[in-house]
Amino acid sequence: MIKVSINGYGTIGKRVTDAVLNQADMALVGVSKTTPNFEAFQAYKKGIRIYVPKESQKEFEEAGITPSGFIEDMIKESDVVVDATPNGVGAQYKQLYTSMRKKAIFQGGEKPNVADVSFSALCNYDEAVGKNYVRVVSCNTTSMLRTLCTLNKVSKIQKVRGTIVRRAADPKEVKRGPINAIVPDPPSVPSHHAKDVNTVLKDLDIVTMAVIAPTTLMHVHLLDVTVSDPVSKEQVLEVLRNTPRLSLVSGKSKVTSTAEIIELSRDMGRYRNDIYEVVIFEDSVSTRGNEIFIMYAVHQEAVVVPENIDAIRAVSGFSDKTKSTEMTNASLGIRPGYLV
Repeated sequence: MIKVSINGYGTIGKRVTDAVLNQADMALVGVSKTTPNFEAFQAYKKGIRIYVPKESQKEFEEAGITPSGFIEDMIKESDVVVDATPNGVGAQYKQLYTSMRKKAIFQGGEKPNVADVSFSALCNYDEAVGKNYVRVVSCNTTSMLRTLCTLNKVSKIQKVRGTIVRRAADPKEVKRGPINAIVPDPPSVPSHHAKDVNTVLKDLDIVTMAVIAPTTLMHVHLLDVTVSDPVSKEQVLEVLRNTPRLSLVSGKSKVTSTAEIIELSRDMGRYRNDIYEVVIFEDSVSTRGNEIFIMYAVHQEAVVVPENIDAIRAVSGFSDKTKSTEMTNASLGIRPGYLV
């Protein structure tokens, strides 16, 4: 059993926590919280052990939560720490992980140099095996890499040009915007997403642009992918249909927007409405000679969860990529084909 702790129990941390609890080869040590908010209370009600900073112990006890110890105690008990702290904080914690000789998984909000390798399970699982520090790339980069490494099976990718329509905030965030604007993010080209893709696919010719839109539900990507040989739409659809972590929605299903995708996840009974898959609009998939055009939606709160689980196994020395991804997919209800 791999003993795992989650440092940070917010949007990503609580989802990775639930995923760890579903793995037959992992045991959850506990989670860390710095303030006794609603997320801490819910974890405590579930019986999850909560670890806190020393200076916060009294605040938690006064709120009715008895900590199981301090964050350092949690890390000491762990084989692997999943760092799900806010952007930039993980790099500060790395010194602690290093001093305690603990392996750690960082999130995409950290700079690439925080880790030995940036990680996408479908693209470079083998590179992470046995490493001490792995960075799971961001939700947008994870989705692009899953899609590109799959399309590369159809024909070798020559270049990628992409536009990303980013959600403005997660649903629970109350201090972010914009409310009534679409904002280039950044107004220069390329956006950072291309650079992040290149931390995994180092030689890929990719340029991305991004805008922020006033929605909280999902991101949407529009990709123009040039491959080495002419391909047909059916060739592309065939490989997409047979790749777990990519799911399609057809025009026949009448799912044509991110709002309907989220409603579909509710109807499917997905916990927290989480969608771990990249959701491809089937009707958007088209080809022209050696160009592939595709549009898909990304649930930013959940899409990186499977990669975090695979990264835990990889740093722990589990070398079988196929077996790891199959175990993760089965535990999270991920299957190839159509979401509906």
